[in-house]
Amino acid sequence: METEKLKFIVEKSYSGLNKQKYRALLPYLKKTQRLYQKSWDKINDEFFETVEKITGFSWKHKIYFCVLSPFRIGISSWGGDKIVRTWRENPYSMRKITAHELLISHIFTILERDFKNENLTNKEKWALAEISAFAIAGLEKKMLKFWPWILEEEKYPLNHNYPELYNLQKKLKPIYQKKRNFKEFFQKAIKIIKHEKIP
Repeated sequence: METEKLKFIVEKSYSGLNKQKYRALLPYLKKTQRLYQKSWDKINDEFFETVEKITGFSWKHKIYFCVLSPFRIGISSWGGDKIVRTWRENPYSMRKITAHELLISHIFTILERDFKNENLTNKEKWALAEISAFAIAGLEKKMLKFWPWILEEEKYPLNHNYPELYNLQKKLKPIYQKKRNFKEFFQKAIKIIKHEKIP
């Protein structure tokens, strides 16, 4: 069975830099690209397979791309094959947020493909994707072995850049932990999200 693959890439169009600055940074972006790829390759196959087992849903794309950015910490896509990550982390610490961005893309795919009839707003989809990604990456023992150095408060963080999700995150954590399967969690989470007003 062929496993999905994440490839780290460098693209000038994503840099936001002028030619001179980009040229000066390029050798370091390329070196970081190699270091990130080497680190990710150690977990690649197991990561993609584990996520499929946890969610019960297959990945949309066979190859995903991670563009290294001079400015952005992390950007996902709405089911697309491209994510963005900062080049400023070490090759090991970058893994969890990179996985988080991939998971968001995967969850958007699930929502668009299998939960279209729920008529969620874009904000509701985004909230569900963010919280689900936090839960999968930080509450699943099978996933924690990919980043064993993280602290307890980093597993299901409540100190990120989206304070409007904190209350919802707290409500959904026990539901995620008691779920029989991911589909059941999604169904229950969607009902709660529809009744919550996300600021």
